[in-house]
Amino acid sequence: MKPLSRTAQLWLLSFLLSASMTVISFKHLDVAIAHFVYPLSGHLGGLGAGLGSAVLLTIEAVACLTLVTARIMRGRLSPIGEAVALACISSICVYAINSGVLKVWFGVAPPHYVLNGVSHSLHILRGSPFSSFPSGHMALAGAFAGVFMRLYPRSVLLLLALLAVAAGLLILGDWHFVSDVIAGTFIGISTGMLAGEVWLEHTKTHTAD
Repeated sequence: MKPLSRTAQLWLLSFLLSASMTVISFKHLDVAIAHFVYPLSGHLGGLGAGLGSAVLLTIEAVACLTLVTARIMRGRLSPIGEAVALACISSICVYAINSGVLKVWFGVAPPHYVLNGVSHSLHILRGSPFSSFPSGHMALAGAFAGVFMRLYPRSVLLLLALLAVAAGLLILGDWHFVSDVIAGTFIGISTGMLAGEVWLEHTKTHTAD
């Protein structure tokens, strides 16, 4: 049997670590932290309106359409333009899958419902796009960042720091549980890095031809 590549080993290790942290947070930390940050959440309401998923998806869609139009008119894009277009497409796709499939499958109620008496548990196949787990915002942001992490490895630390800030804001605003952001971030980054890997292989093949 052929041994796993180093990349596959790192991904598997990240998956096991993320899954373990998600389960621990879901069982022992989520509700307690949601209660703790509740008094602070009211101060972040404006941020939630300005950075809602509809706003972010619109920005990505416009950016992607602009870059595609530029590609058609000019015949080419710069490497950074290609990376941005790929990141936007990956981000939009993973958000759609997360909202339409994963949230519906797991059916976890958002923090404000749980703080008002709804049980913090899985409701398999009884969720909706408005369910809490995994975080769509972190899946969206993680996929965008993941593309750049793969194509521009020097950006990894900066992007991880920005993702940590975004995750912290989602938790402090009581929009998501800790387990939501862990799972959403892992799904997003994995998707983005996979897209980046496929793109690198495509460009190598194209260059060889």
